[in-house]
Amino acid sequence: MLKTKKFDVINYLKTEKDIEEYLEVALENGDYSFIPVALADIARARKAMTAAARAAGVTRTNLYQSLSEEGHPAFETIAKVANSLGYRLTLVPVSKPAAKRDSGKAAKQQKAKQKVV
Repeated sequence: MLKTKKFDVINYLKTEKDIEEYLEVALENGDYSFIPVALADIARARKAMTAAARAAGVTRTNLYQSLSEEGHPAFETIAKVANSLGYRLTLVPVSKPAAKRDSGKAAKQQKAKQKVV
């Protein structure tokens, strides 16, 4: 009989580059409920769960629970855990789609000016 081991991502988070790439994918995949889980994985990989809990102002057990797939941590908890792991949450503007052509009054006025010149 073939024996298998349960997959645990922390076995693959060996370097800072591994961790950064994992976090980047977690943030870009669009499943925002995965971000707390990813932070927990990073804390476990760095053996820093106790320090992260202390920074967040919660017990280690509570942090494990709130960063689990079933947990619903407060935004403040996520920010404090990220900070304790050396990351800062930053909001940046999303790229805007190219401006649509204005077919209204302004566009008609522009066309009229072009005819006069």
